[in-house]
Amino acid sequence: MRKVRVRFAPSPTGALHIGGVRTALYNYLFARHNGGDFILRIEDTDSQRFVPGAEEYIIEALQWCGIKVDEGVGVGGPHAPYRQSERRDIYLKYALQLVESGNAYYAFDSAEDLSKLRADMESRGETFSYDSKSRGTLCNSLTLPAEEVKRRIDAGEQWVIRFKMPENENVEMDDIIRGHITINTSTLDDKVLYKSADALPTYHLANIVDDHLMEISHVIRGEEWLPSLPLHFLLYRAFGWSDSQPLFAHLPLLLKPQGQGKLSKRDGDKFGFPVFPLEWHAPDGEVSMGYRESGYLPGAFVNMLALLGWNPGTEQEIFSMEELCQQFSLDKVSKSGARFSPDKAKWFNAQYMRTASDSFLASLLVPQLASAGIETSLERAADAVAIIKERATFPKDLLDLTLYMFRAPQSYDEKSVAKFWKEENVAYIRDLRGIFAELEVLEKESAEHLVREWIEAGQLPMGKIMNCLRIAIMGIGQGPDIFSICEFIGKQETLRRIDAALDSIQVA
Repeated sequence: MRKVRVRFAPSPTGALHIGGVRTALYNYLFARHNGGDFILRIEDTDSQRFVPGAEEYIIEALQWCGIKVDEGVGVGGPHAPYRQSERRDIYLKYALQLVESGNAYYAFDSAEDLSKLRADMESRGETFSYDSKSRGTLCNSLTLPAEEVKRRIDAGEQWVIRFKMPENENVEMDDIIRGHITINTSTLDDKVLYKSADALPTYHLANIVDDHLMEISHVIRGEEWLPSLPLHFLLYRAFGWSDSQPLFAHLPLLLKPQGQGKLSKRDGDKFGFPVFPLEWHAPDGEVSMGYRESGYLPGAFVNMLALLGWNPGTEQEIFSMEELCQQFSLDKVSKSGARFSPDKAKWFNAQYMRTASDSFLASLLVPQLASAGIETSLERAADAVAIIKERATFPKDLLDLTLYMFRAPQSYDEKSVAKFWKEENVAYIRDLRGIFAELEVLEKESAEHLVREWIEAGQLPMGKIMNCLRIAIMGIGQGPDIFSICEFIGKQETLRRIDAALDSIQVA
């Protein structure tokens, strides 16, 4: 059985969109599920669109997500080099092979001539296409004598090599996600495969040649490449590689939160959420938000992306990377677009905050406390986050949620005071202080048991009493378990805070 080998082949033209990250993730999960290899190839043949720093950004983004590259840029391997710009000497040989076999031809038409022809046809309400119908009237090796073709090439005249699309043929193709597809070649043009001007191939030739030489078994890529599938099938046939060509799977689009159209950077800018995994600093100085810098944990980000287009067929929503690798399969990937939800992304992060270790969250909290002038140990911070982490969505929430645990209230929430700090309730708080004062050590379970017995015996209003206690201890009328907070700050600090509240808060 053929070994599974997949590749993620981005172009370094800017920041990596989360749709691209999802493509990389699905390739990685498929490889791991099948005991295969995940290859990173950089397709940088379009020198005009190359953006400095983009390649490094791609590599760092994959590392942050936990997507490990087995072979490719930054790692090496038996099929090096893995940057297409470093493989340029390979492609001309294969382009010429197609010319020699009659599957491609030289074209000498200048950009100006083609633009003029296109404009002339548009003025008549027609559309120009360089295809089987028009190529016989244009300047190429199909219409010029062989001697003239040679003379032009020898003279250094610029040329391109175009694929010779078969006339009126049905191309039969299979896609793992889309099923069987039939396209007639009469609807397809003669794509450029190689340009003499920069001695570089176009995407179509380079990716076919590289996938063949790198023994790629499955091409898992975005839906936007589906229109190129017939050309790629025909290129494999033209090279005589049909028996070894990869299987194809075209992933659904990531859609806007409203569900209409492809998710874009503009959507993120408009609604205030990132569309890139990491913060991106463009060459023009523009800075775009990143999930990492916005406080998303990598596991939550990956989990969220995995379920945008893939359905495991169960009610399970939280997956570790190992679980994703075990369960992922392409037959459970949807054909239809997946709508991105910023709220669901936050939900995933909140779930991962809840399940994160106390020591990890403490390592995030300690520097936040230090910035607020509070020094504490990792152990003490871990005890604090254990109480409040179910209320946190992002790491930045930790400080606000724990500050009152390390510092007595400087003020009291006016709405809570107006609602609960009544004369009769304040009398209960004085009695409650007496109960706490008699305790040798204020522990959550014993203190809560005593207080509940007292309230039930006297048929007292528990809600009002507990809210007043919160106001005294925390400065606000809501939050995590109040007895856990009292245990954390200790008996003496609890009594001091109750005394401070009784002295400073005016009865409403």
